[in-house]
Amino acid sequence: MTSPMTATNAGEAGKPALRLDIVAGLTAAAVVLPKAMAYATVAGLPVAVGLYTAFVPMVIYALLGSSRVLSVSSTTTLAILAGTQLGLAVPDGDPAKLVTATATLAALVGVMLIAARLLNLGFAANFISTPVLTGFKAGIGLVIVLDQVPKLLGIHIDKSGFFRDVVSVAQHLPDTSLLTLAVAVATFSVLIGMERLWPHSPAPLVAVGGGIAASWLFGLKAMGVSTVGLIPQGFPALTLPDLALVAELAPGALGMALMSFTETIAAGRAFARPADPPINANRELVATGASNLGGALFGAMPAGGGTSQTAVVRSVGGQSQKASLVTAGTALATMLLLAPVLGLMPHATLAAVVIVYSVGLIQPGEFRAIRSVRTMEFRWALIACVGVLLFGTLKGIVVAIIVSMIGLASQTAHPRVSIIGRKRGADVLRPLTAEHPDDETFEGLLILRPEGRLFFVNAQYVADRIRALVAEHKPRVVTLDMSRVPDVEYSALAALVEGEQRMAEGGTVVWLAGLNPGVLEVARNAGLDRRLGRERMLFNARAAIERFQALDKPAGSGGPGAS
Repeated sequence: MTSPMTATNAGEAGKPALRLDIVAGLTAAAVVLPKAMAYATVAGLPVAVGLYTAFVPMVIYALLGSSRVLSVSSTTTLAILAGTQLGLAVPDGDPAKLVTATATLAALVGVMLIAARLLNLGFAANFISTPVLTGFKAGIGLVIVLDQVPKLLGIHIDKSGFFRDVVSVAQHLPDTSLLTLAVAVATFSVLIGMERLWPHSPAPLVAVGGGIAASWLFGLKAMGVSTVGLIPQGFPALTLPDLALVAELAPGALGMALMSFTETIAAGRAFARPADPPINANRELVATGASNLGGALFGAMPAGGGTSQTAVVRSVGGQSQKASLVTAGTALATMLLLAPVLGLMPHATLAAVVIVYSVGLIQPGEFRAIRSVRTMEFRWALIACVGVLLFGTLKGIVVAIIVSMIGLASQTAHPRVSIIGRKRGADVLRPLTAEHPDDETFEGLLILRPEGRLFFVNAQYVADRIRALVAEHKPRVVTLDMSRVPDVEYSALAALVEGEQRMAEGGTVVWLAGLNPGVLEVARNAGLDRRLGRERMLFNARAAIERFQALDKPAGSGGPGAS
């Protein structure tokens, strides 16, 4: 039973944590709300949609998520993906149709995430490798930056693809509005200056507030500077998805569901402290799915965990999801009280906010780090980046996934098959390399060690590799050390049986060593144990060496086969 003194102490200890959460939530709101409105414009939606997304999804995740501090609302990646899909579904940009299409898209993302949980598909977040995700995000970042440049310059271009848009912007440079450009430069100065002098500061709030103040004081709209315009004041209205749009929006929603979950898991894990409960992937599927589904009913766009806003919460001492509830409450207060004021905001100010907080997606340092480790993965990153620029964001994510799958297949299709020797003077078995030229082998015995799962993709490669090594060294006995093989699929087992028969016809005896329980069970089910007999299925490679030496005393050590 808890004593009154203990309860009192617990309550007093909770008060500082609550204060920290309130401060963190208000600070995060100063960063999240302007960015959320900016991301709505990236998606081609009214800025009010950004506020809705910073309200409903954030509340739902705070109640259901497994991360203590993760902040869930719109993100740059999801905004550009949503904008692309909505542009295809509503090419005329009709506001009423956009509202319905946005609700349908967010609802589809939510349903797909919840369905993924029911099917235990949490592992799907790993479908995109880190190098490919680096390239994909870099491509997204470049697309977002170019998309905002015309708003910085006060010009208009007809979008027709990244590289054509670059040319079009260059051709329209003489039409630049100097006043609009001055507003953009002033916003950049505030954002960049405050971030450098005061990291995780409410720089977006100051920049947006300054833009609104300048617009009101100087009448910027009358001087030709484009502004946001009328923003609906009040609580978001109930919006129902349109089933007629499901088939058209489903492919894009699938990509956004994958990206939402990937970003949420990555951000949640990045800011989890050792004392925090572990991030539960399946619970995150439910939380993000419910956030998107609930947000869809109140006009929100697809949402996911945000890295930069979560960093703000953590940096100012946020302890729990109470901070997100404070941020969401601030969004609600903004919708109810400040909507008319926000309508004065220049589009150039919003564009500058988008660029400053999207350019971080482009990480040349990550490309260099990948290249310094593995050239192949560097190529994957470049392909994913160029894929986004050439084919657009939705097709770009497909390119990213395909590149990841091809990369995985190329690695698993060519597993290592090593010749095993013994360190001279020690009981150590290891692959023969030029670094250890003195390792001993046994004349007439060839020990080969395949590595990795053997299945239909690599079965033929492994069989050809074994056949080539046997032909090169001409041993009397080949021992396959299977200790590094966790599983053998039916096609690979069939290739193994066929290879054993061929080598037997050629006068070479095959022994198997080091079969783990799963592989041993498969071999027994196929009757391979009866064919080889107990004397040819050995505990490990050392037992194979001892048996070979007992059966046939070698004249001396030599190459890995017959000398």
